[in-house]
Amino acid sequence: MSSGIRKCVQVLYSGRVQGVGFRYAAKTLAQGYEITGSIRNLPDSRVELIVEGLEEELNSFLQAIRDSGLGPCIRGQEAAWTVATGQFKGFEIVR
Repeated sequence: MSSGIRKCVQVLYSGRVQGVGFRYAAKTLAQGYEITGSIRNLPDSRVELIVEGLEEELNSFLQAIRDSGLGPCIRGQEAAWTVATGQFKGFEIVR
């Protein structure tokens, strides 16, 4: 197991990402990765994903979202990387 520095990435997805099961599918995908975080709908019809973990795990998870059935729903993806704070205990959908 890598002893790398844990990172945090906030991703704002735009497109047809609300009302299509996007958050639930992302939560299911997250179970296969050593990551923590949350996902929620934003009032402007985007979805915000915030996840923490090793950079390699995070990149693999983000690629899995794009490769899944969610990919065609995504029109835009803005990512901002920072250092992880350990604020999450698991992966949850925020309502």
